[in-house]
Amino acid sequence: MVFKENTAMPNKRLILLGLNALARAHELDYFVDGHRGAGMVAAYLLCENNRLDDRACERIEEITDINWISTPLCAPFPDTPAQPDRIGEIGEALAEGGEILRQVGHNAIFAMIAIKAFRMMPEAATPERIEGVCSMIRSFTPWRDIEPAQDVDPPPFKDTAAAAEFVLREASDAVDRFIGFGQGFAGHMLTFGQALVELAAMGDVDWAESCRCAFRKYVTLTRIGPEADGKRFQDHAVSDLRPNTAAYWKARGDTAVGIGHAFKYPYSYYELLRLADNAALAEAWDRKAYHVF
Repeated sequence: MVFKENTAMPNKRLILLGLNALARAHELDYFVDGHRGAGMVAAYLLCENNRLDDRACERIEEITDINWISTPLCAPFPDTPAQPDRIGEIGEALAEGGEILRQVGHNAIFAMIAIKAFRMMPEAATPERIEGVCSMIRSFTPWRDIEPAQDVDPPPFKDTAAAAEFVLREASDAVDRFIGFGQGFAGHMLTFGQALVELAAMGDVDWAESCRCAFRKYVTLTRIGPEADGKRFQDHAVSDLRPNTAAYWKARGDTAVGIGHAFKYPYSYYELLRLADNAALAEAWDRKAYHVF
């Protein structure tokens, strides 16, 4: 995977607005609004980490403005002194969830994004925001909490390249398995898996490993595949457009962002490709990526 060399940067306000949304989500709809908050942070990281050009960054920011930024979800929080030493409370709230699989792993996905965002903007780590994010993380309920298969054994999450490759291969297999049934399992394999790899890469190995059993359960479910009478979805049309280009975001339209997967899936995808650093796997993934994006 070759990333563009340029100096384009997204507007950092997306981090703050995303944190506002994540911290307020438990007061509104912790699941849906948590997605929107995480989506804004992921939109920033997608632009910054992949060095997207000015046109792509401007278009992504335009879409977030149209859909979320003017809503009460992103309203300011009290201007109280920051307490960045409390960021770890989010990881502790995540670890409280134990080995239970909670709503497709979104407790881990949103916790990682919030921790990363607060560390990038420690001045935003006010008590109100920290406590709000912790409340959101604790809101997630058990979901299809089956026993994990014995042969589902991801590498240690601190083994960054191997763990990233494991997630990418599982997500790739899920794309093939769920054709005609929607690609939510593949997309969330990317986001759930990348959240744990990223936590470990940031040094938070214990928090990542606290979710190992839950992730093994998700991989087990994904390997089972769709039920024969499951809901059918029309597959995406074959396309060469990818979310690291302005053309992709222009073609997507102003409101076709869902609840945030439009930003979170590609953010996790490109992070995993970078961490795995496997050219053959990246090439194979690019041939089928339109299914997810």
